[in-house]
Amino acid sequence: MILLNYCEKALQKAQYKRLNDGTWFAEIEGFQGVWGNGLTVEECRQDLLEVLEEWIILKLQDGDPLPVIDGLEIKVTTVAEV
Repeated sequence: MILLNYCEKALQKAQYKRLNDGTWFAEIEGFQGVWGNGLTVEECRQDLLEVLEEWIILKLQDGDPLPVIDGLEIKVTTVAEV
């Protein structure tokens, strides 16, 4: 549920632009390399969401920090085995 909320909050920050060829482009400030495009705004949003999800997984795998969005923070901590 936290991941879903995080993605929704990130998508709310997305900035959309209509390109000269009539397609749509979107990116999220603070999420370097996360962008999407599509023939419609909804296709663009879906593409952006897929890229965002993959980006988050890669960041978590690499141990890189994720941006804090409206106070929502995702951290992975290691728990020592007993």
